[in-house]
Amino acid sequence: MTAGIAGDNSRAELAFGIRAWSAWADGLQTQADWRAWSAAPHLPAPQAEAPALPEMAAMLRRRLPLLGRVALASAYACAPGSAGDTRVPAVFASRHGDTGRLVTMLTELAACEPLSPTAFGLAVHNAIGAVRSIDLADTGNLQALSAGRDTVETAVLEACSLLADGAPEVMLVNYDAPVATPYAAFEDEPSSLYSWCWRIGAPRAGEPRYTLTLAEGPAAAPTPQLPHGLEVLRFVLAGDAQLGHRGENATWQWQRHG
Repeated sequence: MTAGIAGDNSRAELAFGIRAWSAWADGLQTQADWRAWSAAPHLPAPQAEAPALPEMAAMLRRRLPLLGRVALASAYACAPGSAGDTRVPAVFASRHGDTGRLVTMLTELAACEPLSPTAFGLAVHNAIGAVRSIDLADTGNLQALSAGRDTVETAVLEACSLLADGAPEVMLVNYDAPVATPYAAFEDEPSSLYSWCWRIGAPRAGEPRYTLTLAEGPAAAPTPQLPHGLEVLRFVLAGDAQLGHRGENATWQWQRHG
């Protein structure tokens, strides 16, 4: 059995354990904050004061937009435990990314104004993870993805694929923010500013094991109360046995074992 992925192609099971985690939203920074939130979840604020992010070099930190600081607040707090051992593969996943920066640039183009190279460089989807790589001089594998309503599940698939290829651990960072006003009509779930990070590895004896599979039939689709990324985090922190999700391209079943 290959670590991380088991089963035939039609019923592949993604199996993993969570070695460490962190999360960040307005008023929710510590693990105790988040565990209390998981028992009585609410939608975090859509805006917040930027995290201090003292771990990052000041020159790079100043360049980051708010969403970048929020994403990296979780990533730095969940860094590998061994001193200097930062070079684990990383998967950064955000359904929307920084749409505010995109709208600003499109507005400038419409007005025939020149684009800022710095603004453009930080607008691409892998920019936030890349700034972290530059700060840590980390030349390891970095992936950045967006897959609509399947974003979190696709990120787990990518992470488990890296485990199956021999990585001992993978850092998975999920983050998002409300979309810019011109795109608000297309939102299909509540939105807030948040991030979380898991360090995942192959399942180990004595620890909870999580699996993610394709479900046989369509999952119920109740009106969402949280962004899907936060619903997945709540599932893990609350210790629920299962969570179903109907994405754009698949229906997913999350399960906790042990």
